[in-house]
Amino acid sequence: MTDTSRILVVVPTYNEADNIEPIVTRLRAAVPKAEVLIADDDSPDGTGAIADHLSSVDGHVHVLHRTEKQGLGAAYLAGFAWGLDRGYDVLVEMDADGSHQPEQLQSLLDALERADMVKGSRWMRGGTVVNWSKKREILSRGANIWVQGAMGLPVHDSTGGFNVFRADILRRIDLDGVASRGYSFQIDMTRRVLEAGGVVAEVPIEFQERMTGESKMSGSIIQEALVKTAGWGLERRADQLAVWHAILFDKLQSLVCRQSAVDETPPAE
Repeated sequence: MTDTSRILVVVPTYNEADNIEPIVTRLRAAVPKAEVLIADDDSPDGTGAIADHLSSVDGHVHVLHRTEKQGLGAAYLAGFAWGLDRGYDVLVEMDADGSHQPEQLQSLLDALERADMVKGSRWMRGGTVVNWSKKREILSRGANIWVQGAMGLPVHDSTGGFNVFRADILRRIDLDGVASRGYSFQIDMTRRVLEAGGVVAEVPIEFQERMTGESKMSGSIIQEALVKTAGWGLERRADQLAVWHAILFDKLQSLVCRQSAVDETPPAE
């Protein structure tokens, strides 16, 4: 990333009227060169109107009004498409509820020097969570252990949603094929970057539980993540087996050819 890189932070919203102005204010102070795209899913609490006001007084703030609630993944994909069409160099995922602290964004951007995607990690050394119950921490850690085991992803926090991407890597992956939500959306994006040959780095963050509003996470989204990761893991293992089968077949074929050549060589007189 260079000093002239254009940065777009995509902030999906649904009923975040109490949070959106404070988080945008903090973000603009923390990384003044970054621009913000608020992708609002037709919030009935007036979040969209607040976003429009923020945009009217700050040219670095933009609003994408969506006509219905379609989920986190769909909002991010719409935001990515908006940013890629307008030539941004770096695209960022960040929650509107304050759990992702804008003051930590610069450390993720700095790490982009050596990577195509940078994840803010709660579960690597130096990462922490604030105001979480032990049960929730165990569930989150367990989910990430499950993903590592099922899919072999070389990251500590595959479900984390504070992520930074180079625009080039987003153009290289099949964004139209992403249909995941919630936890599985973040896992899906990570695996697609890796499968496209991209480098994924992690930076430790302090994750803070939201102070106001309601969490959008649900049991159905967690269930979707477990089912999808199991399927992706099986696909990955099948691909690995196919590669090893091809390598083994080539080696056996080579041995047979060499042996045939030896058998056909006439004995020396």
